[in-house]
Amino acid sequence: MPPLKKLALATATTIALGLTPLMASAAQNDLPTQLAEARQEGSIWTAFALNRHLSPFKIDVHVEQGTAVLKGKVENQVDRELAERIALDTQGIQKVDNQLEIDANVAAEPGTKANMAQRFEDATLTATVKSKLLWNSVTEALNIDVDSEAGVVTLKGRATSPEGKDLAGSLASNTDGVTSVNNLISISAADSIASRTEPQTSNPAEQLSDAWITSKVKSSLIYSRNLDGLNIKVETKDGLVTLNGVVANFAEKELAVEITRNIRGVKGVNADALKVMARSTG
Repeated sequence: MPPLKKLALATATTIALGLTPLMASAAQNDLPTQLAEARQEGSIWTAFALNRHLSPFKIDVHVEQGTAVLKGKVENQVDRELAERIALDTQGIQKVDNQLEIDANVAAEPGTKANMAQRFEDATLTATVKSKLLWNSVTEALNIDVDSEAGVVTLKGRATSPEGKDLAGSLASNTDGVTSVNNLISISAADSIASRTEPQTSNPAEQLSDAWITSKVKSSLIYSRNLDGLNIKVETKDGLVTLNGVVANFAEKELAVEITRNIRGVKGVNADALKVMARSTG
């Protein structure tokens, strides 16, 4: 698949499937809120990348509790006000903390005007990796910040165990378009001890819809660099996911099952109908 078509597909999937809030909740920093904030950040980044006045500039966006924080440099006051207005027009954004600096020479900096496509892809990668971490049953509760630059993903925050840190890095590195991962997630001694001494309890009362599970499994398979997720059909009934289609080899089948099993809400995986491509007899 051509890179631009694949990027467009990933972007469309991110918007259509990946970043829809799960449920209404007033609790700060809960999962639905994080998903909504990731969607809003992605929407603002996309709007900036597609705007001919703002696309030359590198603008960082962070959303928290309905407030969009903008950081970076733009060429003049008009661009600064335009960025604020675009962010404020994004659904769910109630306030903009505009920290953009004005620098008349920013447009002349090397690479400023030449790399809109790369910044657009980086914004998509950031949203994609955030989504994968939030969907995963192990990493969804971790406080992890994600940043992407030229395909290099940097993870910062805290994990409760080395296994959680390693899994977050693995999910990021296995994302299509990621060239390398800087895993700067920290693990405190207290968190590490607690994770070994306190049993990890799941929430049996949590019931995610079959449609939600199906969409997240599909997205995760598509985002994987080692799978052709478009050739795998996904169906979910009462939390049991059935995979159907064709993969190139047994390693891909095992990876598809592992990715599916780790999505939140999945109670079981049936991959009997996921066939391995027959080898050519020459």
